[in-house]
Amino acid sequence: MKILLAGCGDIGQRVAARLAKEHKCFGLKRNPQFLPSSITPLKGDLTNGKELAGIFSREFDVVIATLTPEARTEQAYQKAYVDTAAALVSSINNAEYQPKLVIWVSSTSVYGEGTNSWVDENSTANPVSFSARALKKAEDIMTAISGDLTIVRFSGIYGPGRLALLSSVKNGIGRPAQPKQWSNRIHSDDCAGFLAHLVNRYLYGQKLEKLYLGTDCEPAAQHDVRKWLAGKLNVVLTEEISSSRTGTRRYTNKRLLQTGYQLQYPSYREGYTSILKNLSDKISH
Repeated sequence: MKILLAGCGDIGQRVAARLAKEHKCFGLKRNPQFLPSSITPLKGDLTNGKELAGIFSREFDVVIATLTPEARTEQAYQKAYVDTAAALVSSINNAEYQPKLVIWVSSTSVYGEGTNSWVDENSTANPVSFSARALKKAEDIMTAISGDLTIVRFSGIYGPGRLALLSSVKNGIGRPAQPKQWSNRIHSDDCAGFLAHLVNRYLYGQKLEKLYLGTDCEPAAQHDVRKWLAGKLNVVLTEEISSSRTGTRRYTNKRLLQTGYQLQYPSYREGYTSILKNLSDKISH
């Protein structure tokens, strides 16, 4: 099968590492020259319909879109998600050979804020920030695509190169136990693993849901996560109340688990233990 990884950043490349042995993987991005050898590089602008028309003449069976804005601005999110979604829908729907499956990666931020409630795929999206509104608008645009569409909303992604929380704890920043601020996360390896799992299920004739929440098995309070990390790092924390309004929802991964996917890192403990070991090994070498 021919698989197009649209965007093909960190997550896209991790997906290809899991699929390239059995399938032909192509990576589409503006600067594809640094992609690993297992991915066929394609240079192009995902918002340029004319370029995309040429790209889709290659007859892809599956498209996985993992996009990254160039900056945290309204304009950058509009381009990365909304403009890309519109160009993809138009190009795919007008292609002579249309992909059988499109997987669009989004974010749980589209749900906005709640009151310590549990959120699943049936919960109503209520995007508040400009970034969440752009993500939700892009999702809505993608529903007009021909063929099968699956949207995956990931919670906070962490892993190699995504160490903001670890850096914060190293700087001694803790969070108070009350008011409880929930954090939901998923390791980047599990993001890639789940996307590859969905592709394989589909290709073996299994029906996919229209929407999945991609998150680990244990939403946890920021206070508890930071305290656990501080113990591993031998750091003394000073508790500071976050200015962020986030942290009042807990996401369930029941539908993800029902697909048969087994998380490599079911909680922050396994994930950060692996990260800390890798960092320690690098320092020792």
